[in-house]
Amino acid sequence: MILTIVAWLSILLGVLTAAAIVVDVVRRPQNMSIMNITWPITGLYLPIIGWWIYAVMGRPDGMPSSTHHSSHSGGHKHHHAPKPKWQGVFVGVTHCGGGCALGDSIAAPLIAALGLTVAGSELAAHFAGEFVAAYLFGIAFQFLPMMSMGNIQPKQALVNALKADTLSLVAFEIGMFGFMSLAALVLLPAVPSVASPVYWFMMQIAMVIGFATAYPANWWLVGRGIKHGM
Repeated sequence: MILTIVAWLSILLGVLTAAAIVVDVVRRPQNMSIMNITWPITGLYLPIIGWWIYAVMGRPDGMPSSTHHSSHSGGHKHHHAPKPKWQGVFVGVTHCGGGCALGDSIAAPLIAALGLTVAGSELAAHFAGEFVAAYLFGIAFQFLPMMSMGNIQPKQALVNALKADTLSLVAFEIGMFGFMSLAALVLLPAVPSVASPVYWFMMQIAMVIGFATAYPANWWLVGRGIKHGM
């Protein structure tokens, strides 16, 4: 009962954090459009602190929201002040994590609804399906901004996206699946239903763990020039 209450509270705070970020990005659109989606997703799995991270590292600088116009409407663009490397890498992980979290969150209820299993294991089916969905969304989150620049061919954009995010996505999912395995097989008395708040509370925690395991991978990628800090 206590775990269920905590789960509902964390989920509600995540939804409220995401909603607050949505309101703010409508007023202050991001220079990279995909981040208008990424930041609210970050708020979903980082309740409250996700708002602080967005406000410090993600909110466009230099102009009050009332006078801001997005670049799509022909107005002024906002530019972030130069970030230290650790912040640039951190924001890059939110970008990767946004695709992963979206893919995982879509795949989980679909797999449950279809009753899929792998070698008789529902948990293995979740991991397989969620990995595929997370990978596809994660690569799309890299590919689409590259294509929006208008000076790159689709094939090259796809190759660049695969190079930039494959290691990061794999690292994120390793951390996430590792915690979900621990939760399902050790911490909880039974594997929680996807329809239960406890499942999504565990997913929130798992995404935070995935974020932590993806950070070193992104640091390495940025250091090698394979990926750019954001």
